[in-house]
Amino acid sequence: MNRIANQLIKKLNLEAHPEGGYFRETYRSMAEIPEPALGGAYKGSRNVSTCIYFLLTSEKFSAFHRIKQDEIWHFYSGNSLRLHLISEAGVYSNQLIGSHIFEGEVPQFVVKGGDWFAAEVIQDDGYALVGCTVAPGFSFDDFELANAETLTALFPSHKEIIQQLTHH
Repeated sequence: MNRIANQLIKKLNLEAHPEGGYFRETYRSMAEIPEPALGGAYKGSRNVSTCIYFLLTSEKFSAFHRIKQDEIWHFYSGNSLRLHLISEAGVYSNQLIGSHIFEGEVPQFVVKGGDWFAAEVIQDDGYALVGCTVAPGFSFDDFELANAETLTALFPSHKEIIQQLTHH
């Protein structure tokens, strides 16, 4: 693994994430949204917002998953990453996230709640340190890690990218 990535994992006290990569929650609002105000999509209340550090390496991608909430990705340092998205309607798109703004990258991107998404560092022996902000706040109750066979059955035209970015 990249030497700087290893140093960041230690310095920021990051832990392995179930979808891949490394993370640490840095913020969870004290305020909560009660379950009735969430429109029936959630079981239980949610914090207003949460934020994490999230580090990916060339060897550790973020596997396809989805959550109910919108998720904002913020680029901090390292190499560019490619975010792969499959909408609920089955439309595939991707977005480069990084600091090369004049080359089509963006330093911030919003993933719509309910969309399937995965991310990978696009440079060999690279890493990307990002932040992810979720509102209403993240709960593992709202997290669904994709099964390659199930997601491929839903979206057969995207089989290749699904197979590449799911854990088998």
